[in-house]
Amino acid sequence: MGKARKRSAGGSRGSGGTPATVALTAAGVAFTVHAYEHDPAAASFGREAAAALGVEAARVFKTLVAEVDGALTVAVVPVSGSLDLKALAAAVGGKRATMADQAAAERSSGYVRGGISPLGQRRALPTVVDASARQHATVCVSAGRRGLEIELAPADLIALTGARTAAIGG
Repeated sequence: MGKARKRSAGGSRGSGGTPATVALTAAGVAFTVHAYEHDPAAASFGREAAAALGVEAARVFKTLVAEVDGALTVAVVPVSGSLDLKALAAAVGGKRATMADQAAAERSSGYVRGGISPLGQRRALPTVVDASARQHATVCVSAGRRGLEIELAPADLIALTGARTAAIGG
């Protein structure tokens, strides 16, 4: 793993910008971009990010796309745990949830697996952020590509994604 580099919000425009950083900049939200050298052999993108950034895994959140009763739904949970599909379904008033097909998730979000950000997605989807996010002053989520994370306040993440919060991480 390479050394992590840090850029402030203003440094995310131009060639390093992603739809996620562009959306945050446009909204006037304070955020920090953290870049690190992604290892293609890493078993877990999220745990790799936590280790490279020196951030506890409970503060680094992964973005997963699931299908709830046939409708795509975004789940944002700590990389230190897993997604509780039953809890996700209940959080959006559904009956059954399964993980979405990778191609459908990539097509809908506009991002590739391991780099899906909850922000700046191609198509806005219902989003649920694990309630544990509110326990932290800041959390990290993918900035829209592997090796790039955004650190921001959980309230800003929730507001910009139109998310509801629920205990969906296991």
